[in-house]
Amino acid sequence: MNLELNNRVAMVAAASKGIGKACAVALAQEGCKVSVCARNAEELEKARAEIADHSDVIAVAADVSSVNDLENWYRQTIDRFRQVDILVTNTGGPPVKRFMELSDEQWLAGVESTLMNVVRLSRLVIPGMQERRWGRIIHLTSLVAKQPMDELTISSTLRAGLSGLTKTMANQVGPHNITVNAILTGHIMTDRQQALADVRVKERGITHEEYFVGQAAEIPLRRIGEPRELGEVVAFLASERASYVTGVSLQVDGGLVRSTL
Repeated sequence: MNLELNNRVAMVAAASKGIGKACAVALAQEGCKVSVCARNAEELEKARAEIADHSDVIAVAADVSSVNDLENWYRQTIDRFRQVDILVTNTGGPPVKRFMELSDEQWLAGVESTLMNVVRLSRLVIPGMQERRWGRIIHLTSLVAKQPMDELTISSTLRAGLSGLTKTMANQVGPHNITVNAILTGHIMTDRQQALADVRVKERGITHEEYFVGQAAEIPLRRIGEPRELGEVVAFLASERASYVTGVSLQVDGGLVRSTL
């Protein structure tokens, strides 16, 4: 299938590894020019080299919770590629803690890193998309937006809010031929999954192997997902083939979430 993405420009946040990198690679393989950011410069350079095997790429060290870093990343992307057609927002997860364990500072940090980066990046790219009457904005969130988890209190709260933001943004920019969608990621084998496993095996007194076997057993497809599988969905949503899909919070979770809504 021709996704018609050749020479489109994509910004992908937190793309040095895991799902973010998989999205950047998938878009590059479809012919996009790609701009990526992450905090760790060494890991970011490794990702840049991998993406460069497929397409033109720029990598900028940035903390997505920093206003100045986001503006600098956007400015360098425009300087290099002149425009942004596709934005993929993404962050690492907030602390793995229950409600009574969380401080005000952790709540505020979660808002900055998980919500406000989405707001700020979207504000930066939308005017250009409106001017060219074409754009794709894709928010990477989590299944906890629909199926909250006790130890992911901040994430469960903010991811649900991002689904609301996705819908309201889609309503407002749709007349400019800009689509806005969210992906509710399921259990994907990333560093975040390993961090969650570390917490849960300690709580339950089991091994990591036992934990992942049990986790897979809860998924109808009976396996944990691969980052590549998320990246390919993002490439589709960014394409002309998905031109009539907007305002959707799409579960990519192997069927884990049981809700029909």
